[in-house]
Formats: sequence, structure tokens, C-alpha cells
Amino acid sequence: MNIGDKIKAVREAKNLSQKEISNMVQMDQSQYSKIENGKTDPTTNTLEKIAKALGIELSELFISDKIFKDINSADKTIMEKIRLIEMLDEKEQASIYNIVDGLVASKRLRNSLSNALSL
Repeated sequence: MNIGDKIKAVREAKNLSQKEISNMVQMDQSQYSKIENGKTDPTTNTLEKIAKALGIELSELFISDKIFKDINSADKTIMEKIRLIEMLDEKEQASIYNIVDGLVASKRLRNSLSNALSL
């Protein structure tokens, strides 16, 4: 299986379209299609962007085909949200991270109190 085939397999396993991935990596869809079809060899930089958009490590495109058995399409919405957050400026990202940190801290506090009360 060549790189293009692996990219396509991951994309399809995650129920993503070529258009979605090409938009995430800011590439023309026809150029992206050529990569998947093995008609052009992508640069390392392009491969890094594609791997990031697919939510995998770049190295996973070069290892065995085992990766394709482990892909779960359930993480698609989370990855989409992370990509949207990455499009925000630093101040907006910091605000979102502060909200998430606050929610996680609140959850941990509730769990701790619940455990303490059940003793």
C-alpha cells in the first residue's frame, strides 16, 4: 500500500471527504486527489499537514497497515472541533482552553467531594 492509498484509507475510515481534508490543509481538492491517487508525490510538509488533518502521526503513514484497523470514526467530531479551534487567534484559543480547564477542575472537585461523602 503506497502513501496515497494509506491516506485515502484513513480518510475513508474517518468518514471524511477529500474536500474536507483539502480545506483543512488549505490545498486545492484536485491536487489532494492526485496525492491519494498516486499521481503526484507530496512534500514532507504537505504530508505533515495531511496527517494532522487526519488526526494521526506522520510516522503512521510509513508503518504497517495495522493502523487502519485501529481507526475509529467516532473521533471525527472531536477532530473537527480541534481544527476549528486551531483556526482561532491565540487570545480566542486561550479563552477556550481556560473554559475547558475550568470545567475539568469543576468535574474533579465534584468527584472528590462525592468520594469524600460516600466514605
